[in-house]
Amino acid sequence: MMGRFENKVVVVTGGTSGIGQATAAAFAAEGASVFITGRRQAALDAAVKAIGGKVVGVRGDMSKLADIDRLYDAVQQRHAQIDVLFANAGGGSFAPLGAIDEAHFDDTFATNVKGVLFTVQKALPLLRDGGAVVLTGSVTGSTGTPAFSVYSATKAAVRNFARNWILDLKDRRIRVNVVSPGVIDTAGLNDLFGGGAQADGVKSGMLAGIPAGRVGQPQDVAQAVMFLASDAASFINGAELFVDGGMTQI
Repeated sequence: MMGRFENKVVVVTGGTSGIGQATAAAFAAEGASVFITGRRQAALDAAVKAIGGKVVGVRGDMSKLADIDRLYDAVQQRHAQIDVLFANAGGGSFAPLGAIDEAHFDDTFATNVKGVLFTVQKALPLLRDGGAVVLTGSVTGSTGTPAFSVYSATKAAVRNFARNWILDLKDRRIRVNVVSPGVIDTAGLNDLFGGGAQADGVKSGMLAGIPAGRVGQPQDVAQAVMFLASDAASFINGAELFVDGGMTQI
């Protein structure tokens, strides 16, 4: 039985761990040829091995335009077009107002806003007409979080990219949607929360605000991304899909 993405070409940035790796693995399991990116070669090699299937790793930092060019050069050497782009690479750290410095601002916006913009723009010559773009947003783009204003602002920007880009791309029928995770059990979130028992304590304390009664898993987000990228979502465009167990809705 053929998978939904058999013979499709999918690019997943930030694909070496967490949501990115889970999504790349889900696409690969359904027959796609998948390209993932990561900044560290050892992590990239490990992710390629773990994902299996038709996956290629391309080392790169998506805040650097030359690295984005190298990614698409690698795709073009093997394929004529891209069917799905999941612009997922991003990150952030805590800094309350009064302690935000220029480096914190520049680094966060370079990765989460500049990187997303040029990852999508530079993909356009390869993206097939009728293809799908999914951007990684966050519940923080819609809610307030102490000491997280810079990251939250970048995710609000990502959400609004989708609203505007569907107009720029309407003649090519390229859909652009946003998946916005809540509390998802990833290594990145654990590091953000201080790691180990401290991170576990923070996540446990947040459970009362999640109607689903649990912390999310990377696979929860992966399935949402695959839906938005699939033909089943052909009339969904410019939308934001929250994968947060309901926390943003209360």
